Amino acid sequence: MYRNLICGVDEKIPLKDGSLITSINFDNAATTPPLKTVLQEIMDFSPWYSSIHRGTGYKSMISSNLYEKSRSLIMDFVSAGKESVVIYVKNTTEAINKLSFRLCDGEKKCVILSTDMEHHSNDLPWRDKYVVDYINIKDDGSLSLEDLEKKLIYYKESVKLVTVTGASNVTGIINPIYKIARLCHSYKTKILIDGAQLVPHQVINMGENSSSEHIDFLVFSAHKMYAPFGIGVLIGPKEVFMKGRPDLSGGGTVNIVTHDHISWSEPPEKEEAGSPNVIGVAALAASIRTLQEIGLNNISNYEEYLTYYALDKLKEIPDIIIYGDVSYKSRVGIIPFNISGIPHDIVAQILSDEGGISLRNGCFCAQPYVQKLLKMPSETSKKFIENPLLPKPGMLRISFGFYNEIDEIDKLIYMLIKITMNKNKYINIYTH
Repeated sequence: MYRNLICGVDEKIPLKDGSLITSINFDNAATTPPLKTVLQEIMDFSPWYSSIHRGTGYKSMISSNLYEKSRSLIMDFVSAGKESVVIYVKNTTEAINKLSFRLCDGEKKCVILSTDMEHHSNDLPWRDKYVVDYINIKDDGSLSLEDLEKKLIYYKESVKLVTVTGASNVTGIINPIYKIARLCHSYKTKILIDGAQLVPHQVINMGENSSSEHIDFLVFSAHKMYAPFGIGVLIGPKEVFMKGRPDLSGGGTVNIVTHDHISWSEPPEKEEAGSPNVIGVAALAASIRTLQEIGLNNISNYEEYLTYYALDKLKEIPDIIIYGDVSYKSRVGIIPFNISGIPHDIVAQILSDEGGISLRNGCFCAQPYVQKLLKMPSETSKKFIENPLLPKPGMLRISFGFYNEIDEIDKLIYMLIKITMNKNKYINIYTH
């Protein structure tokens, strides 16, 4: 439908037998290919690229203007409140790490409530600085709001943040982020939404602080929204970043420095040490403009059509196991599955070798969630800790972009039927 907007989608790649085939990418949750408009923006801007903020040259002024104006574009894109500030980082992971240094002012007990469905990037950065507890998931893979409220009541004012993925990178389930925000604010705590999997696919409204449903912090990455030039975004209340020193200090973070005094700049400059990624910002801005022109609601509707078409086809194949509640309506275009009786890594390799189809296999940097979906006993998990060389459990993940098409899904379904009908043959080939 929007295939002509994407670079590289018609490239031929070699199969295992040496023949060439048009590649099929169903690994968009990991990273997306670039938009042609993004590449054109980079080419158009490159002759004017220069140092920013303190340069007095004409090109420096152009670069500085692009860099600073982009913050307003991003604020409008996610409807952020006027109290918020846009801070540029490398990616979502760095954004969460940066925030992790900001929320505890030496109190005896600082609690972060994460969830059982988080990417490691929304779990590990909190562990060495806070008491971390995890909101449970239900049998269908969705988040238990009842358990969230129990934990808010139990920890009381000690909870500094509830940090939740907007959409799971494993099941595609979209969490009810505004309902969660309202619950968090009723217990006087803030909320962070990991928007890496949600921002490219759905409209997000952070809202003003006066709204009980406002989102306090939002993080996302450009490389998952068709602008792979190494930029990410952290949006949050400016006041949070006013106090204390930045986690990374150096050039661009200060007003005045002597040998015995430091006067820090105001956010966002205070949090953006070193030479900024102006090219990455230009790419992200171009991506946002294109997504707005297409319309995020149009993208969401089309990807939902692809997802339910694929789910209906997958359910017809014997031995296919789909994880999470397939009837769960609030989701992005992600489908996790396995083929009974054949390891996930072998299936992924066959799809690549014989079909030119790329998808992801493993645990998708969300091992606790995958372990729960697989119903893995804790004793089994201990075996992998004791012997890291054991074959790792996991699953396969299809993830759609707005440029994927029905005939690509049909080719995947054909290959999966072929694999299920020839499991023993493939196991012999790929294990010997």
